[in-house]
Amino acid sequence: MPPANASTKTRSRAAGRSSATSAIASELGEPIDMARVERLLKSVKKAARQYRALTGRPLGVTGEIAEFEACRLLDLRPAVARQAGYDAVRVKGRRTQKVQVKGRVVFAGTNRSQRVGAIRLDHEWDTTVLVLMDESFEPLAIYEAKRPAIEKALGAPGSKARNDRGQMAVSQFKSIATVAWSRSQSG
Repeated sequence: MPPANASTKTRSRAAGRSSATSAIASELGEPIDMARVERLLKSVKKAARQYRALTGRPLGVTGEIAEFEACRLLDLRPAVARQAGYDAVRVKGRRTQKVQVKGRVVFAGTNRSQRVGAIRLDHEWDTTVLVLMDESFEPLAIYEAKRPAIEKALGAPGSKARNDRGQMAVSQFKSIATVAWSRSQSG
């Protein structure tokens, strides 16, 4: 991959991050060609839809797509691959915030309560974002909750899934989070 100047090609919040020629720096400062990743993930999204249509099962790419979309839409930097506890970082001046990314596809007609994947309190992270996507794996909204709110929710008495496995319903996550991005507000 040819090097890119991350400082001049970083996606701008004001521009809505629609430029396909942008690059961002990873946590290590190495440039990532977001346009190439976006093109690749377009194919992955298509394959995931086709796989689900053929088998009725998910392909298992929701997390990777969610991480890309969170970085693209919230101006985050991808963390080192397989970093325990967090998936991206937000740099604000001299301060670095470790961001855990969770993803969930919301399929039309599903009535059962959907859950957020396990949130491990024994790992290092500052905030968690939940990327909700439609059946085409396109982002609908991104919710962000700070660690203290998540710790309080997961520690509340009454649910083995919450207390033992670090899981909560999407609706509960949304109730303790703020909207960081919304398709309806961006367009």
